[in-house]
Amino acid sequence: MTEDTAGGGTTVALVESPVQLLNVLEWAYQGGTVIPLTVVVLPPTEPLSRGQLRRMAELAMDDGLEVRWQEARGGAGPLRTLTSLARPLRRARRVVLGDPFSRYVQTLLTIVKAREVVVVDDGTATMEFTAQLARGERFVRWHRSGRGGGARGMLFAPVASAARRRLTPAGGAGAAGTRVEVFTSMPVVDPPEGLKVTANEFAWTRSRFGPPSVGTATDLVGTSLVETGVVDHDRYLEAVASLTKVYGATRYFAHRRERADKLHRLHQHTGLEIVRPDLPLEIIARRGPIGRTIVSFPSTVVHTLPLALAGTGVKVAVCEVDASWLTETASPRAQGFLSSVAGAARERRGVDGLPVGPATATGWSGAPAASV
Repeated sequence: MTEDTAGGGTTVALVESPVQLLNVLEWAYQGGTVIPLTVVVLPPTEPLSRGQLRRMAELAMDDGLEVRWQEARGGAGPLRTLTSLARPLRRARRVVLGDPFSRYVQTLLTIVKAREVVVVDDGTATMEFTAQLARGERFVRWHRSGRGGGARGMLFAPVASAARRRLTPAGGAGAAGTRVEVFTSMPVVDPPEGLKVTANEFAWTRSRFGPPSVGTATDLVGTSLVETGVVDHDRYLEAVASLTKVYGATRYFAHRRERADKLHRLHQHTGLEIVRPDLPLEIIARRGPIGRTIVSFPSTVVHTLPLALAGTGVKVAVCEVDASWLTETASPRAQGFLSSVAGAARERRGVDGLPVGPATATGWSGAPAASV
């Protein structure tokens, strides 16, 4: 494991997604040089995510980080991972986490002895993490119902409770004496006592890539709101078709979790060029070429792209999600959370707001779509 020369010990990062690894690099780059650390990649099984993680791992190694690829899922993977990581995690002076909601990460936290923990962004989930931490609640992703997770949830409850105590800053109720930092580009409102909040300005990304060439067209950014069961499939397609027509969009940057059949249907009905990025969108946009305007539904990129593209003249706009687009099984918190993501981006990042309204079949068929 790599020695952290700045702190006199080892720093170990646990990541499960490309965005998490990007933000570990951003955290390590503070001060203009990358501090040495070891990144343990716990890859998912989904092929596109694995591909992006491979590319991000290459960039991390190019900048001097040690990267350890640990197949942690399926068969004997979980037990083998716990066994192989037990010693380095116990010896680490500091641990950097990409996803505090992950049951895998929460399990690994049970063997961590470090008194310093850093949580880097895993998208909009960071907003919910800090809010739940402040309220002393158990960790539940915003798009989940929060009903307990059945029998598996009950069995896992002691581990989840231990993780919450471990991530509670020293001085907070139930704290384990841990120094906790959140490194984020997302808004943190009323952080819990003792939590250190450090702004992620995407300095590493801007130093390594760009500035991009900027075209005249509009690019759309896809989300996984359908795949996570929040937004109705047909409503989402209607909304994208309407945005395409009204704003003259030509490209659609797909989220890595979007299904191929959904993207095929989008292409057939809108003519949009579907782009499957091989790296997080912040890097893709910074390398260019990129459209003069980028339109997204409420998601992480309406907070991160204005930072990554600062000084380029590119404008970012957010189209809010209407309540009529939500599925019957969507979490009761979904509408309010998505609105808060969009509202904070307008207030903090200068992102343009687009009119909100129910997607209609008129936008999908090609007639004027006033709803968006």
